[in-house]
Amino acid sequence: MTYDLKHVFASLPQMERGVAKVLGGDPKGNNFLYTNGKSVIIRNIDDHSRFVNCVRFSPDGNRFCTAGADGQIFLYDGKTGEKLGALGGAKAHEGGVYAVSWSPDSSQLISASGDKTVKLWDVGTSMALTTFNMGADVMDQQLGCLWQKDHLLSISLSGYINYLDKSNPDRPLRTIKGHSKSIQSLTVHKNKGRTGENNCFSGKGHSNLVTKMVVDEADQLVTCSMDDTVRFTSVTKKEYSASNLVKMDVQPKHVSVATGGLTLAVCIGQVVLLKDQKKVFMLDSLDYEPEAGAIHPGGSTAAVGGADGKVHLYSVQGNTLKDEGKSMEAKGPVTDMAYSKDGAYLAVTDEKKVVTVFTVADDYAVKNDFYGHHAKVVTLAWSPDNEHFASGGMDMMVYVWTVNDADKRLKIPDAHRLHHVSGLAWIDEHTLVTTSHDASIKQWTLKF
Repeated sequence: MTYDLKHVFASLPQMERGVAKVLGGDPKGNNFLYTNGKSVIIRNIDDHSRFVNCVRFSPDGNRFCTAGADGQIFLYDGKTGEKLGALGGAKAHEGGVYAVSWSPDSSQLISASGDKTVKLWDVGTSMALTTFNMGADVMDQQLGCLWQKDHLLSISLSGYINYLDKSNPDRPLRTIKGHSKSIQSLTVHKNKGRTGENNCFSGKGHSNLVTKMVVDEADQLVTCSMDDTVRFTSVTKKEYSASNLVKMDVQPKHVSVATGGLTLAVCIGQVVLLKDQKKVFMLDSLDYEPEAGAIHPGGSTAAVGGADGKVHLYSVQGNTLKDEGKSMEAKGPVTDMAYSKDGAYLAVTDEKKVVTVFTVADDYAVKNDFYGHHAKVVTLAWSPDNEHFASGGMDMMVYVWTVNDADKRLKIPDAHRLHHVSGLAWIDEHTLVTTSHDASIKQWTLKF
């Protein structure tokens, strides 16, 4: 007999020596692989009418269950493979069942379904003891579940992890939220704690990728997006408002803020100065492509880094930007830039893997060049102590540099193993937060 197993939806270890155990099955659910320790046996089981999504043994090994896209959950004898019955009669769920998980004592199990519910089952009676209603939105579909000691957990299509409450099935005990797609930017608001608890802003926000964010002196989160807008959202209220949206003529790439309600938006082919959430001045017809910008904390100077490998300086005079005819050379096309908190230094990253720091009081003379990255540097952030700054690159590494000594550095290799570092922010002088396109956020404690 020949058998081509193209997809395995479940794989289970042998739990009792010398006894046949299910190893896996094909997606149609018509064949299961068994082993008795010496050979592999194919058994035809055609109880499911659609794909089998999950197969799980009970912890004691006496039974296993299968869950399918047909909304059914079947129980089988763990040693013989004979069918024992079905949970819930004709259907366990109104939608496909994506996951099941047994209780430690093998007497109960939970199931997660696309019908936006999780059910707690008594295996002995095949009856549902509790139905957890997880919501009405399409993102509330349940794709995974876990019975871990005394905790019942499920995973929503949104990526949220829910701690289920048996006494209140319509409201989870706790929901852990986070990004399910790549993270592009990061900032820190100083007035909150460090518990890691989080929530989403309410209302309708950006309709496309957010490329940069920063908090201004009025406790507003200033964000720019590929939807051609800059938004000003209260960190306290956490609610998007159409009245706090500024439409750009072209797509913004970078945003920075300074005292006096100033905001600098670097867009494709343009640099826009905003004051109190209104556009007041625009530079266009530039002879270079602007890539990043920074306003001096005092609001006196705007620095714009270009694809030409130069940093162009403009003085802020009232509601205008005046070209002072001064520029500094970076080692390559500029990718990010920022002033130190005290305004003493300007740090610039570039595609040539170098970070250059300029001294403001010395007419922007080069303080130091910092080498170490093996690929393009894409982000940087200054420490509150103004003596250190961090850089992150496409090489998945983070360096923490000392301004006065380019050879004194901390290296965090493989800070994010799955993708490059996309954002950096300091909570305090010894705590750094990093983000990545791997959709994760990490907090690091640094010792100098």
